[in-house]
Amino acid sequence: MYRYRKYINLCLFIIIVALSYNSINNPIEINEEVTTTLSHAIKKEDSLYMEIEEKSKEFEQPPVDAYIDDVWKKTPGRNGIKVNIDKSYEKMKDKGVFDESLLVYKEIPPKVKLEDLQASPIYRGHPEKKMVSFLINVSWGTEYIPDILKTLNDHKVKATFFIEGKWAKENPELVKMIDEQGHIIGNHAYNHPDMATLSNQKIVEQITQTNEILTAITDKTPKWFAPPSGSFNDQVVQSAFNLKMETILWTVDTIDWKNPSVNVMINRVNSKIHPGATILMHPTSVIANGLDDLIKVIKEKEYRIGTIEKLLSEER
Repeated sequence: MYRYRKYINLCLFIIIVALSYNSINNPIEINEEVTTTLSHAIKKEDSLYMEIEEKSKEFEQPPVDAYIDDVWKKTPGRNGIKVNIDKSYEKMKDKGVFDESLLVYKEIPPKVKLEDLQASPIYRGHPEKKMVSFLINVSWGTEYIPDILKTLNDHKVKATFFIEGKWAKENPELVKMIDEQGHIIGNHAYNHPDMATLSNQKIVEQITQTNEILTAITDKTPKWFAPPSGSFNDQVVQSAFNLKMETILWTVDTIDWKNPSVNVMINRVNSKIHPGATILMHPTSVIANGLDDLIKVIKEKEYRIGTIEKLLSEER
């Protein structure tokens, strides 16, 4: 078939010229619509094109809707994939043979997205997404923030910092530094209360007061809320949801506040890491000293590291 392609192309050219002939304007003006139609028709007769079309179904994966899991609660969906036959053909036609590595895909979004679900906490990303996210809760300490930011920057890793309102009020320059380096800033309540014990009015005050402070510093309104110490109830989650915020928890804890050695911290994370993991940490000495090695260990396992927004998106 391929040795006859030059003759097919010659015939195609003659047909295009004949159909596009215009004696009034330009005798050899090419009609783009005719060209595209005939080119596509010829392409569809190519055995390579037909092979790609036939095999494409083997590589398709349907999208997965967001859902609320019995254990892990609100869980993001995942885009499906479908082979772009025309673009795949363009990449393979010079070789003239089917090559799986040259397939071009397009992502198909799910019908139900995270924002379509009712109020529920979020613990993880999609369980098949080979990505993890660092959740850095900040309510005390300043000395280790610059070192942590430098390590993240060196590795081109973006994290999510959940910042207490009172701390932000006292350290606006550090909040600006975190924001200017491209990290996501979330809400960690105003003064680290036990949210599950508060009235609805107090819950709302804790969240809104912190949002006002963080917005004044960064000119961005937080969309993510991490309850201090992970203490919450349905009222906390619903109150945050009413404020157009999602409640974020974690699946892997560094337990850095217990001051473990760097090796103990890294081994703990390494033994528990999984697709969609959210890794809790604080601005402590063990994180400042061990973050470089931790990132290397995670990347060696071929996980990407992204913000909570990236982790919870439907992107594959």
